[in-house]
Amino acid sequence: MTFRQRFEWILRMALLLFILSSVAFLSALTAIRFAIRGREVTVPDVVGIGAKQAQQVLRGRSLGIKVEDRIYSNLPVDAVVRQSPPPQTRVKTGQYAHVVLSLGPQAVSIPELRDLSLRAAQVELLRSGMQLGEVSSVYLVGTTPDTVKLQSPAAGTTNVQSPHVNLLVTLGPRPPAFVMPDLGGLTVAEVESKLSPAALKIIKVTPVTALGATVGTVTGQTPGRGERVDPTTPIELQVAE
Repeated sequence: MTFRQRFEWILRMALLLFILSSVAFLSALTAIRFAIRGREVTVPDVVGIGAKQAQQVLRGRSLGIKVEDRIYSNLPVDAVVRQSPPPQTRVKTGQYAHVVLSLGPQAVSIPELRDLSLRAAQVELLRSGMQLGEVSSVYLVGTTPDTVKLQSPAAGTTNVQSPHVNLLVTLGPRPPAFVMPDLGGLTVAEVESKLSPAALKIIKVTPVTALGATVGTVTGQTPGRGERVDPTTPIELQVAE
């Protein structure tokens, strides 16, 4: 066999190996894709049916169910009002369908909660078959702390979907604010004397090793000098030991 013949034979073998490797790779890729597709299912439509029946339908597709919320609707109690993912979506087996269930039609109107304490508002909501939603707090001049000042939906509202009522609760008047002084080099007793007119209190003192500092004096503070503080601000000190 001449050199040219040998070279051509090697070239043909290399080409044949390349073709066989490509076919094997494509076959493996196709098999993987079919395997992945085989673990996917189509999400069924469970809107309008009861929660137990929906669970059975989903379980038949190897899917779970999670109840995210309950709302008022014209559907029967515990019927599925909304679902996610939507019907006909392809998902992997073992995933959950997140559903919102019906509480049935709204039977009561939103109660008046303004000027009640937060605790009293919660009790009134429970009596009305409703639930506490988001609670926001704000400082308001001329108000009593822990008092409901606004509610959403408003009292007397009907035809709402959600049983949750959001509240705005006052924290009372805003405490007076001060600028944090530099406490470095003072003793704890001197700091207390300096902060007491502003009703600021030390909540923590941490002994630290500080070269060159006098034992018993402040070497660090939180909040730092110049920061805004009020009587509710916790003061922490690092003191040389």
